[in-house]
Amino acid sequence: MLICAMSFKTIIISRTDAIGDVVLTLPMAVFIKERLPDCKIVFLGRNYTNDVVTACSAVDEFVSWDNIAQNAAEEIKNLHADAIIHVFPRKELAKAAKEAGIPVRIGTSHRIFHLSTCNRRIRFSRKRSDLHEAQLNFFLLKGLGFFEIPKLDELRKFYLLNRIHPLHHELAKLLHLDRFRIILHPGSRGSAREWGIDHFAELIVLLPPDRFQIFVTGTEKEGELFRSELCTPFSHVNDLSGKLSLGELIGFIHQCDVLVAASTGPLHIAAAAGIFAVGIYPPIKPMHPGRWAPLGKNAKVFVAEKECSDCRGGLPCHCMREISAQSVAEYIAASVGRTKR
Repeated sequence: MLICAMSFKTIIISRTDAIGDVVLTLPMAVFIKERLPDCKIVFLGRNYTNDVVTACSAVDEFVSWDNIAQNAAEEIKNLHADAIIHVFPRKELAKAAKEAGIPVRIGTSHRIFHLSTCNRRIRFSRKRSDLHEAQLNFFLLKGLGFFEIPKLDELRKFYLLNRIHPLHHELAKLLHLDRFRIILHPGSRGSAREWGIDHFAELIVLLPPDRFQIFVTGTEKEGELFRSELCTPFSHVNDLSGKLSLGELIGFIHQCDVLVAASTGPLHIAAAAGIFAVGIYPPIKPMHPGRWAPLGKNAKVFVAEKECSDCRGGLPCHCMREISAQSVAEYIAASVGRTKR
């Protein structure tokens, strides 16, 4: 299985895009660390992904592209890396890695700028594949000498976020330990199709407050859109929109039992933290759960079982709206019913 992987002392995994994409890249770090426990793994990302990456114990160091971009080649050289894996292709970063003299530079073969910047180019297509995003990332590990593409069941066993800071007192005291704690995250900042605020409102009605404690999260701007329907009418709903940093959100998710959301970063964080992560998805490719489902032992997706692309032009997704709040509420009740509170 190995070519010369045992010789690697420091490996950089580079992914400089969204939080959910980054979470689905962390299995690579866990995989490498299990096979090369003495290898230092550096994750090169963006400032806003720092908290989620450093919550993964397989990552030894986080470096922000935002902080090194102006002097990238020198900063990357100072990491003394033996290899870099360009999971998210970025021309200026690939050029800097070459200028830094990293011996093994791995990227996809179909990016023109990788012809001059990468010396191990891996041929595979994300667009034409039926594999999950996390599995597709593993093709790039061929450049290190690992040729195994793990099955999804194996990836679901990875406990990705296992280095989570405890909540500070003000947040911790919000939690009622005698009830199941549910986070509703209705927005997606435009990155995914959405279920609809009205569906989340219906779900709130279906979850009895004597059994469930409900929190609603999102940005301040998202809160302005949903407060009048999800928070104001329900005295028992806790509005946390615009109040949490990413690190605080990760810690809060870890202390809750369920999170319900569309295909967003918080959904992937919840799955990786091991709680019940309930995702509402469209069937349209490539946004469908076959590619972007959350990975975790307690992850669950709801999706219309049909082929449809009616929302491709930016129209509302009627397939997602067909998913009833009743079905989601029943799943939540059955799932938490297997645990004690």
